Amino acid sequence: MTQAEPLSDQQPDQQDFLAHVLEGLDAPQKWLSPMYFYDAAGSQLFDRICEQEEYYPTRTELEIIDTRLSEIVAVVGSRALIIEPGSGSSLKTRTLLAALDDPAGYVPVEISREHLMEAVDSLREAFPDLPVLPVCADFTAPFDIPQTEQPSRQRVIFFPGSTIGNFSPPDAVTLLASLRATVASGDGLLVGVDLQKDAAVLERAYNDAAGVTAAFNLNLLQRINSELSADFNLSQFSHRALWNAQDSRIEMHLVSESDQQVQVGGCRFHFARGEHILSECSYKFSLDSFAALAAEAGWQRRQVWTDPRGYFSLQYFASATD
Repeated sequence: MTQAEPLSDQQPDQQDFLAHVLEGLDAPQKWLSPMYFYDAAGSQLFDRICEQEEYYPTRTELEIIDTRLSEIVAVVGSRALIIEPGSGSSLKTRTLLAALDDPAGYVPVEISREHLMEAVDSLREAFPDLPVLPVCADFTAPFDIPQTEQPSRQRVIFFPGSTIGNFSPPDAVTLLASLRATVASGDGLLVGVDLQKDAAVLERAYNDAAGVTAAFNLNLLQRINSELSADFNLSQFSHRALWNAQDSRIEMHLVSESDQQVQVGGCRFHFARGEHILSECSYKFSLDSFAALAAEAGWQRRQVWTDPRGYFSLQYFASATD
């Protein structure tokens, strides 16, 4: 049995949080970074979103992993160190780790320390012989990979859930290039990519009937109130998700239901009735468009797996030789 590895704590501090919020609310089109959705409450709400009937990405990606697992394992290879940015509950990773040939270790990277350590405790119980090396950090900024006791044959970044779609194409290229810098030439990227489809399917997925996505979106304002002593009146904001066909993305908004003032960090911001805060974008890709985007960041695609409806894809890339 391996010894429990210490947490590598690189979590952003409260001043970073405040600076991002003030910058976003002062912009002509107000915005908030989706990075801050994931406090303990937000992480739990996202887990519930993944269980909703309308939210196809998690269910479809798990189906791809289950049905093509032997092929995925063969591509990843033996003695791989698996690195997962935005690991959350590590639900999909469990299936992969259980099937891999002698994995060298697992590095979950998550911004919510509480949620991360809950997942790590569960993983260490399920995989007592696997080195689990948690990193609490914002994965959009450079972070350090802990050293394993035994060398790995290769590093593979596991980036499921189409999290890459939460970044604008230029920012996605920057992120993929940053992640590439954590691996060597020939190492891998196994990434979930949501595909373009009917707008009605997309809008239902982000406007579930149970209101879980709405609660998740509004929890961002609650977090700002709690941690930054702001005074958002949550009853005066509502959730809205809509498809932006021109930019090929779903947009999540927080809509002001009245003409109102909000105080954050000693600054006051005016909201007109109907004014939107853009809280998240989720870009959808064709297979060709994502391959081209990844190539800009130095990744060469090796394999693609999709579901029968063509809703979602799991794609494997190798870091290009410099």
